[in-house]
Amino acid sequence: MADAESVVTEPRDAPTINEHVLHDYIAGAIGGMAGIIVGHPFDTTKVQLQTQLHDKRYSGTISAALNINKTGWVHGFFRGMSTPLLSYGVVNSVYFGVYGNTLKFLEDDREMRKSSYLNIYLAGCAGGAAQLIPVIPTDYVKVVLQSQIPRDAADSGKQKAFKGPLDCIRHIVKHHGIRGLYKGGVAMAWRDVPSYGLYGLTYEVLSHWMKTSGWSDSRGVIADLVAGGCAGTITWASIIPFDVVKSRFQADFIGEYSGLIDCAVKSYKEEGFGVFYRGCLITCLRAFPVNAVTFLMYSQSMKYLESS
Repeated sequence: MADAESVVTEPRDAPTINEHVLHDYIAGAIGGMAGIIVGHPFDTTKVQLQTQLHDKRYSGTISAALNINKTGWVHGFFRGMSTPLLSYGVVNSVYFGVYGNTLKFLEDDREMRKSSYLNIYLAGCAGGAAQLIPVIPTDYVKVVLQSQIPRDAADSGKQKAFKGPLDCIRHIVKHHGIRGLYKGGVAMAWRDVPSYGLYGLTYEVLSHWMKTSGWSDSRGVIADLVAGGCAGTITWASIIPFDVVKSRFQADFIGEYSGLIDCAVKSYKEEGFGVFYRGCLITCLRAFPVNAVTFLMYSQSMKYLESS
């Protein structure tokens, strides 16, 4: 395994700014869109579990999935996917673009891509901060649509369900202005900036170890899949409480919570500490395949782009 000072990723020809600066952005977009398609059904189940009220609880992950399945794949598991499918290509493009180019900027040895653990973590944090601008409104609309899948017959009759992303956006902007689309942004900043540093660091270290220890194939596909999946799972497991509070606050359209702290306090008083880890299982199950595919497509796309 790499020493405590640094990790060396694959050798590359030294890129010029004009020639290769966009490669991370393009590869990130490809990886992000592939990951969304794989993981959206898991994400919908997670949001349903996190936003359920204390008096209308699912008995577990399978119970939530079976209920969602009643509404069909399009209106159920893939509800609200059109917005993230289009925009998460941009979101991941921003993250990987900023991450890759920040890492290149921080590197001393550009030919061998020798990077300290600190540089990798800082580059990940920079990418996580940059992607907040496009991801917050996208995530908000997605959570609102996913949370409005009826849980029972009573919900179907009284709950207002938006027809789709545009209907939801129009309603939010009409009542709260453009700033309304950034509801829950503070929680997402606390969640994403440090966690994306951990995300990039976990992938780089594990991928490098597998490739140098002979635990991968010649193209590094196995290492990309395993390292990407583990990076996603470890990162999500570490930030579930932030995600639960964010989702519950964003899904609140009746003004039950005055803010994030109020949401956390009321959730704890009503349902105990366990509420902050609701949806953890489905989130981790989702994280592995989504991030395995995302990093595989990103890494292999980068190889193609930089060899052409």
